Amino acid sequence: MSVLVSVLAVAVDHPNELPFPPIVFGLIAAVVFVALGLVTWSYRDVANRHPHKSARFAATHDVHGHADRTGADH
Repeated sequence: MSVLVSVLAVAVDHPNELPFPPIVFGLIAAVVFVALGLVTWSYRDVANRHPHKSARFAATHDVHGHADRTGADH
């Protein structure tokens, strides 16, 4: 029993330490979220970069809210 108590006492005295301070984890998360936000932001207005494609899409799709002519609404 004394060996078990000794092992537990040593385990309590030396907790697992982080590889770097906790604030660094927050900074890494913030950098990742900013990078993902920039990637998402870079795709803004992509459809309008190709006006000939958007005009063709608008011409083939009903703009008044009626049923889809492709049958995809069934």
